[in-house]
Amino acid sequence: MSESPDASADPGTELPRQGMFRAETSEETVPAPLGGEAGEAEHGAVGAEPVQSPADPAGEGADGADAAGRGPERVETAGLEHIPGPGAAEGVPKKQPAPRRRATSAPEPAAELDDVELRGALEAILLVVDEPVSEFTLAQVLGEPAGRIGPMLDDIAAGYTAAGHGFELRRAAGGWRLYTRAEYATYVERFVLDGQSVRLTQAALETLAVVAYKQPVTRSRISAIRGVNCDGVIRTLVSRGLVEECGTEPDSGAFLYRTTTMFLEKLGLNSVDELPPLAPFLPDDVEEFADATR
Repeated sequence: MSESPDASADPGTELPRQGMFRAETSEETVPAPLGGEAGEAEHGAVGAEPVQSPADPAGEGADGADAAGRGPERVETAGLEHIPGPGAAEGVPKKQPAPRRRATSAPEPAAELDDVELRGALEAILLVVDEPVSEFTLAQVLGEPAGRIGPMLDDIAAGYTAAGHGFELRRAAGGWRLYTRAEYATYVERFVLDGQSVRLTQAALETLAVVAYKQPVTRSRISAIRGVNCDGVIRTLVSRGLVEECGTEPDSGAFLYRTTTMFLEKLGLNSVDELPPLAPFLPDDVEEFADATR
């Protein structure tokens, strides 16, 4: 326990602490004395009337001298006991925990499109695709059963053909895409192709034909059929995305090559089975080659 402050002690050492503390905890602001006679007078007034702790309002268990001597300490103790913590002020509600969110049920499926709206949606999508799109993909995008997509596409394709449009809708590479009609190819070439595209060389076209009709086929087999080395030509076809590797031959371990989906897309075919027969385009003296490529 600290000693009782001496009455003759310098008031400037103790009263600023008392005045500062009372300014923070008391309802009435009591300025700290600045020293001098004014400070001594105020110190005398404070010492004459010590502030009792709220915990001991009647001053029981302590004599007058002890209460007067330890007045500042009792004030400090009382103030510390009654300093409210953050958010503990009377009338301020406590923060309640956020309620748990219940799992929401899945949204109800949208109503099916009528035939007119479904037809228009399909035509709009087919105008912007740059590769054949499958019926399953269209059904997912439109939120419709796949059983409605195929018959509607067939109806659209038949309508284009009957109306004599310069384009047609047909199956290609496992999907559907719009193509210009063959009878208008000359006009399309004038507008798009002449002088603006790099055509395949004759050697590349011959090599591509061998791969298309003999796939899967090794590089050495292609060279044997053509009678020349085809390594450079095959690299060109692979870089163009028309030919790709598809494994190795079990006996020799040589890479096998086949045509790609882009090949079918460029020719407007759904599979290589739709390629025209090769025999009518071969000379009579290469019947063995024709038999090998069927």
